[in-house]
Amino acid sequence: MKYLVTGAAGFIGNFVAERLCQQGHDVVGLDNLNDYYDPNLKLARLKRIAHLSNFTFIKMDISDRVAIAKLFKDEKFDRVIHLAAQAGVRYSIENPMAYIDSNLVGMATILEGCRHNNVKHLVYASSSSVYGANKKIPFAESDRVDHPVSLYAATKKSNELMAHTYSHLYSLPTTGLRFFTVYGPWGRPDMAPFLFTDAIANDRPIKVFNNGKMQRDFTYIDDIVEGIIRIQDVIPTASAADEQAQATEGSPFYKLYNIGNNQPVELEQFITCIENALNKKAVKQYLPIQDGDVVRTFADVSGLENEIGFKPNTALQDGINNFVEWYTENNEN
Repeated sequence: MKYLVTGAAGFIGNFVAERLCQQGHDVVGLDNLNDYYDPNLKLARLKRIAHLSNFTFIKMDISDRVAIAKLFKDEKFDRVIHLAAQAGVRYSIENPMAYIDSNLVGMATILEGCRHNNVKHLVYASSSSVYGANKKIPFAESDRVDHPVSLYAATKKSNELMAHTYSHLYSLPTTGLRFFTVYGPWGRPDMAPFLFTDAIANDRPIKVFNNGKMQRDFTYIDDIVEGIIRIQDVIPTASAADEQAQATEGSPFYKLYNIGNNQPVELEQFITCIENALNKKAVKQYLPIQDGDVVRTFADVSGLENEIGFKPNTALQDGINNFVEWYTENNEN
């Protein structure tokens, strides 16, 4: 089949594009290569898969309505995996319009492209941030998500609502995936694994927010990719039972799943894993919680497990060891 993977120079998108190519599909990868973080890392990711003859990269911004519409019309994609977005909770407080353009306008152009060109399945990235300050744990897809605490979270919730509308109105099969703190080799340099590893390796103090009283459901990149690859084959369809339930439960063409490790980890334990991998102690600077941050994330993955018989299972120390090995090889000082 022919796939569009947006955010193909990004952390998750790069690995997804690689897996699809390895399975024999043709993949068109899109990215605008913006400078939210060092574009050289994005270029290095693209170089990593440049040898794949069935991968084509196009530099394009998903908010460019005319260009995206033409791309869909010309390429006739069978399926779309939409992973491009302006990421980052804290950056959304400083640069809100970047999130409106990429995450809202960009999602709309992708939905329109799918609607008008007979795309069989749209899989898109949502986020655990939609759960906001929810107290009930673990977080389940059926929980209310009406209280986002960052603009980033609000845009991701909006993406889910937009997808639902297109599924309902146009019978477009859409599946949203709520990712929980993804980490691993080639990961983003603005995320805690990279920031902490880089600081500890170079004898700088690390900033430990909320005085270390944070929990995150850290999920290894291989588990995320496996979940995406499996779920994109499970296309939401309408059955008689679905149609009967539609009035109360929403569109039968719309699905949502958590992808998380189902094992939240204290920030102090996470730091210890990095210290173990580096064989070096961290100097910690304890700080209050930052605006937009949540204290805990914890994924209920029973929906994913029931649907595809898989749930993330990479142990944190194993994943951190792999990340630190990659970091050491690629960040010579």
